[in-house]
Order: sequence, then C-alpha cells, then structure tokens
Amino acid sequence: MRTRSGLRSIVVSGAGRGIGRATAELFLSRGWRVGLYDVDADAVAEVAAGRADAVHGRLDVRDPDRWRAVLDDFCGDGGLDVLVNNAGVLASGPFASMDAATHRRMVDINVTGVVNGALTGHPHLARSSGLLLNLCSASALYGQPTLATYGATKAAVKSLTEALDIEWRRDRVRVRSLLPLFVNTEMVTRDGRQASSVGSLGVRLTAEDVAAAVWRVVHERRRPLRSPHRAVGRQAQMLAALSAVSPDWAQRLVVRRLAG
Repeated sequence: MRTRSGLRSIVVSGAGRGIGRATAELFLSRGWRVGLYDVDADAVAEVAAGRADAVHGRLDVRDPDRWRAVLDDFCGDGGLDVLVNNAGVLASGPFASMDAATHRRMVDINVTGVVNGALTGHPHLARSSGLLLNLCSASALYGQPTLATYGATKAAVKSLTEALDIEWRRDRVRVRSLLPLFVNTEMVTRDGRQASSVGSLGVRLTAEDVAAAVWRVVHERRRPLRSPHRAVGRQAQMLAALSAVSPDWAQRLVVRRLAG
C-alpha cells in the first residue's frame, strides 16, 4: 500500500541499534518510509538524522498507550505495510543466579511488548493487508540451559505468530517470525556471554544478515500451508529442520551436548 507520502511504510521497534537499526537503514536505502522507535530516543534520532523519509521517537514497548500514539502518528488515517516487532532483551546465565526482576523484564519486553505491538498494529495492518513480522530466535526450538527464560519468551512469540497467522487470514494480514541463532550484536556479545551454547556454536550472523532476511520475508510470494517461521542462517536452518523430524529425546541430547 502507498502511504500518504506515496511510499511503502514500515515501523521497526528497537531500531536504535543491532538488528532493528540495520533493518531500518536497509529499508530507508531502498526508498521506504520508515518509523524508527526505541526506548533510547537519541539512538533513533541519530539514525534518522537527515533522512526525509525517516520518522523517529521514543517507544517503551511495554506501554500500550505509547504504542497507540506512535502508530496513530506514523500512519495517520492510512495503513501500514509492515510492522517489525524487534525490541527485545536478553540475560544469560544459570536460572537461579538471576533475580526475579531480571526474569520479569525479559517477559515484559519480549512477550508483552510483542503482544502490545500486534494488538495496536492490527487495525493499521488490516487496512493495507500488511505484514506483522516478529523477531523470534532459534532458542525457541528447544529449551536452552543458561537461556531458560529468554528461550521461553521466544517460544511464546513463536506460538503467538502461529496463532495470529491463522486468525488474521480473514483480515488478509500475514504474520511471520524470524528465527536466527546468535547474532553479532551487543545483546549477544555482552548480555549473552554466559550462554553455554554460544561457545559451542559461535556467533556467525550479523545484524545485516538478519535485516536482509526481513527484506526477503516482506517480498516473498504467498505460499499456502507454508510455515510462518523463517530460520536465518545455515545453523538455524539445520536446527529447525532437525527439530521438525527428531524425537524429543534426540533434541534433548543435542541440547545437552551443546550446553557442555
């Protein structure tokens, strides 16, 4: 759909750095009108500086009222082609070593934030038969030691994606998720350093790799009955393929070995 500016439109949460920033920059470079929103308003202002088609502002994804204000302002009376639920946080390490506030913060941002984005984005996406794209993770495929709560939040996002892709067919809104493994961003290199599987599998994806996957999903052909999930990178693709055909005990054995 062409927006009031005549351009196709995309809103990206968590656009101040990492995958969100790379995605916003890619779509801006290809002529889209892009909404960049982040809890760090200065970071998105820096990315948007000097770009006529960039709209930016502060967004705490836990706040549904702020979501409504952001989308109403960006979309006006028109629709929205793509909403990328990207904002997320990670804390790694032994489950019992983290306090309740740390676990709750991951749930609030990674799950409630995605629910808020989907709920407030729906009417705008329905007007344009748009796409809701949720940033998930290969950690959602099977519970990961030292990533227990993070993986659980991403499993919730995976399930939500599946449900809404079926439920919103009547509105002609597609719902997809991306499942990368570990990406070379601050979230992984700093906050994920205690994840045992990082040492086993390494960090082989860049933010630009995931942004390119976002572009592909936005432009892919509709194929009935295809899964709504897209694994990003060879490692994630292999793990997703194995999880689809392997019995539970085999997946558990693989995860135990990766965890060391």
